[in-house]
Amino acid sequence: MPKRHNPPRLFESIRLRELEIPHRLWVAAMCQYSAVDGVPQPWHLAHLGSFAIGRAGLIVTEATAVNPEGRITIDDAGIWTDEQAAKWAEVVDFVHTQGVQIAMQIAHAGRKASTRPPYRGRGYHEIAEGGWETVGPSALAYGELPPPRALSRDEITGVVQDFADAARRAVEAGFDAIEIHGAHGYLQHQFLSALSNHRTDEYGGDAQARARLTRETVAAVRAVMPEGMPLFIRLSATDWVEGGWTVQDTIALVPELVALGVDFVSVSSAGNDHRQEIPVGPGYQLPLARAVREATGVPVGAAGLITDSRQAETALVDGSADVIFAARQFLREPGFALRAAAELGGVLEWPRQYRMARFEGSIP
Repeated sequence: MPKRHNPPRLFESIRLRELEIPHRLWVAAMCQYSAVDGVPQPWHLAHLGSFAIGRAGLIVTEATAVNPEGRITIDDAGIWTDEQAAKWAEVVDFVHTQGVQIAMQIAHAGRKASTRPPYRGRGYHEIAEGGWETVGPSALAYGELPPPRALSRDEITGVVQDFADAARRAVEAGFDAIEIHGAHGYLQHQFLSALSNHRTDEYGGDAQARARLTRETVAAVRAVMPEGMPLFIRLSATDWVEGGWTVQDTIALVPELVALGVDFVSVSSAGNDHRQEIPVGPGYQLPLARAVREATGVPVGAAGLITDSRQAETALVDGSADVIFAARQFLREPGFALRAAAELGGVLEWPRQYRMARFEGSIP
């Protein structure tokens, strides 16, 4: 067990631009496959609202598509219309009533779009059944999915504008931060990796050229955000495949993105090639986060089978990360942060409606 701090490192605040976040145990983005035509439903309010009641430090929405073709599945949420943004605003308003902050993750799935959600068996969602043609940097398939159509230069410009428009809507809906999804084999990651990007124009070639889309996206999104609002990016630090994107590539890219307005990096890995060999285990991505943090000095978040308060505290104390993301553990236990505070001696105020259920040792 780590040496006891007062307060524990996990329950120290962190400031990003003008946003003061009360503690460092955050909810990672998790797809819910529950939207209708991209519009969030009551499920989203209940789902994300439960984490606010449970006093998570900050909540990140599911991967929210910037255009219809950018959805992973037909059931994914979006923010390409004002109707979608208005429904997201209702979620934001409730989260804020609990004194909790929430970030919008904006995304485009690229060649991994138009798939069936897990409860429908995964695989490609055929066009005849309501799916759509997918796009990517090159006409290279992911696994058994059909090859995408390579985006034209004009279409790439359109995608960048879609990210900016999505960010603008998220700002207007009241979100506290924006996160660009550049990980897990989705469009931004597809451009970054030589495994999926075989272009010969200015968006392909060496790592610098392959990162052009991500740099343009960051600049466009930052331009529509208030100065005091932080911008996050989620990156897969490595493809876990020989010849693919590497930790050193990530370390080289991050300072460029910071210069364009990124304030925080959520470090993940993999998702871009079915041949990936991931050394899965508790905290398996912490060494990646630590490498990026130590090399760049940029605040980072880490995720990956972090399910215990002491495990999370140790990762912060030993310098592996500045923030801990949890996903499945918050699904199992929306009050994970409240329990962690009780176990570590942190201070979190319980909702008045739930105070009769406080854990022994909770403060107050």
